[in-house]
Amino acid sequence: MTPKSTPGTATDVTTGATAPSPAPATDGAPHPTPTHPKESSLSPSSPSSPSPRWPHLRADFTASIVVFLVALPLCVGVAVASGVPAELGLITGIVGGLLTGFLPGSSLQVSGPAAGLTVLVFEAVKEFGLGTLGALVLVAGLLQLAMGALRLGRWFRAISVAVVQGMLAGIGLVLIAAQLYTLTDAKAPGSGLANLGGLPGLVTGTAGSGAALSALAVGAGTIAVLVLWPRWKRAARILPAPLAAVALATLAVFALDLPIARVEVHGLLSSIQPPGGSDFAQLAGVGAIGTVLAFALIASAESLFSAAAVDRLHDGPRTQYDKELMAQGAGNTVCGILGALPMTAVIVRSSANVSAGARTKASRVMHGAWLLIFAAAVPAALGIIPVAALAGVLVHAGFKLIPVRDFGPLWREHRGEAVVLAATAIAIVVTNMFEGVLIGLLLAIAKTAWETSHVHLEFSGLDAPSTEPVQVRALGNATFLRLPKILDQLEALPHDREVTLDLTGLRHLDHACATALTTWSTHRSAPTNSPTPDSPAHAP
Repeated sequence: MTPKSTPGTATDVTTGATAPSPAPATDGAPHPTPTHPKESSLSPSSPSSPSPRWPHLRADFTASIVVFLVALPLCVGVAVASGVPAELGLITGIVGGLLTGFLPGSSLQVSGPAAGLTVLVFEAVKEFGLGTLGALVLVAGLLQLAMGALRLGRWFRAISVAVVQGMLAGIGLVLIAAQLYTLTDAKAPGSGLANLGGLPGLVTGTAGSGAALSALAVGAGTIAVLVLWPRWKRAARILPAPLAAVALATLAVFALDLPIARVEVHGLLSSIQPPGGSDFAQLAGVGAIGTVLAFALIASAESLFSAAAVDRLHDGPRTQYDKELMAQGAGNTVCGILGALPMTAVIVRSSANVSAGARTKASRVMHGAWLLIFAAAVPAALGIIPVAALAGVLVHAGFKLIPVRDFGPLWREHRGEAVVLAATAIAIVVTNMFEGVLIGLLLAIAKTAWETSHVHLEFSGLDAPSTEPVQVRALGNATFLRLPKILDQLEALPHDREVTLDLTGLRHLDHACATALTTWSTHRSAPTNSPTPDSPAHAP
């Protein structure tokens, strides 16, 4: 026989397409609750507004100050953790505000350097050099522009949430392992596994060094402030936790004159190093191509997941995903030209923007202007910040990337998703970012294929006289993944009985199954007819 299934509609399986999970915050700022429509609407203001031309200027100005205070220590901390001059983090924040913030896409989302790309940037700088970083970021930005022009932005919403959470968890683990060394002013060995393996030696080395213990005390104090500061509601409304923690640590180091490392200041203009021809020549290698793809795909996914989360925090216009992807691409292209860090949209700055009362994109543009003024007017202020304090900020941010509270319920309700999440995180720690994400995506695809290929065989007539045929009806989706189960059940039927095989209940029958069932029928003592809805297959 030649089995055929009847026409049917295939099950549409797109993980997370309708409601992407909010991207986890990369520091300790709480997520704001949705504001009242009158408070977050981006429509023209009422006649009572202070200015008919700029009706939301006061609210946007106040929000921009809050976002600037949140972004400043994070821009510097991410740059230092990435192994590049601190000024490059500020440059990326400035571009994220002045350029990406001005472009259409998501009105209230704020972009800049993110902890989620720290590990990948560190590995890229270590392998290709600081000069080539700009070329990598530039090409990644052009790729984002192309994806946005091809209207691929919406498809990022179909990425498995478990893979994204696993990616962020893996980044968090690697980030924490590396920053634990910086907490004690020590140098990390390198890769994720090497950093984890060197922790016992770090503990013994720190215990015998007074300077290392001083740095550890400053870093641990910074983490304590980040955890406890948001609980002091009155102070948290005035000063964001990251800035308060870094400021207090800086004051403590200055007052006690502790012998610990400070941020090295290079100057804003001297830090700008556009990539040259030799830097672009390095992009021909397989490793460089993989890094570009990782920059583009991970930054895009994180930005668009963040946009979905921010949309749930306000009642204004929704994000236009393709335009937002192009805005991110334009920002990364300029960052690449300037030799700066790659950017993504960051949920913590975006949520701070919404909760501070921002109404339009003017708030994020102004926050970029404040970063530029700070970097140009008082660059020496960076030189008094202790590196251990910034490491504390990054350790706290790394912990926030790990979905500790969500993993237990996920394991109980969707065990397969939890396995994908954990496997992705472990793969990133053991290998690297790009390979780890690929492993996670492959596992997610395999899990989805397995779950959607359910097939069930119903048997009747086994107790009837031997002259009567055995009725076998197949239901569900018959794919090669379930082929061993199907053939085992068919081979177990009595060989001296005629079999009627009905495939009309299948919603899907792939080529592998059709071929296998044909072969099975051929090996019976007599040929069978091809099944149709009105004429089931017979296999004696």
